[in-house]
Amino acid sequence: MQNDNANRSYNRTDQLVECANNALLTLFARPEGGRPSPANTLDEPLLNEEERKRSASLMRVNHTGEVCAQALYQGQALTAKLPEIREEMEVAAAEEIDHLDWCNKRLEELDSRPSLLNPFFYAGSFAIGAVAGAISDRISLGFVAATEDQVCQHLEDHLGRLPNSDSKSRAIVEQMHEDEARHQDAAMAAGGIEFPEPVKKLMTKVSFLMTETTSRI
Repeated sequence: MQNDNANRSYNRTDQLVECANNALLTLFARPEGGRPSPANTLDEPLLNEEERKRSASLMRVNHTGEVCAQALYQGQALTAKLPEIREEMEVAAAEEIDHLDWCNKRLEELDSRPSLLNPFFYAGSFAIGAVAGAISDRISLGFVAATEDQVCQHLEDHLGRLPNSDSKSRAIVEQMHEDEARHQDAAMAAGGIEFPEPVKKLMTKVSFLMTETTSRI
């Protein structure tokens, strides 16, 4: 019995160490994605200063969104009850690394940087994900679906606001939108619950706070 408890304690500790390592990599390192950026084959567009700043602001918001996605999935994986749900969260987090990598590189090309507020949003998203996973896997999956729906709406808005000439940023956002919509469908297909409208409205307000602050800071 003592050996079993020791093993369970080690496994949980191991998970916590992995979560801490993922947080450091996401916030302070440059995690490399598994897929090449859809912008790699495109020439750098000629943008004036106003267009460059607009693109950088929007891509900074997208980058923070991917930081939050990493935190959310890691928190949910930590507390998920079923092994298959935990694995699904970890796979989704790995796919989101592609987006994080693409946004990082595009910000550099635009002579800009990620938001200084990313550590705060990471911590908040991780806590929300862990709580959702601890309540139930269905709620956790439902939260993923609702979050991805919010992200898709933001990306659609960004496609309308990005400079028409910024083909590189647009290619990244278009591929991100396709991937996020797929993650939303997969979460619901895996058993996620549909969140009520009041909860979705609250999530919209929180999302608005994130986009307004990170677009500037």
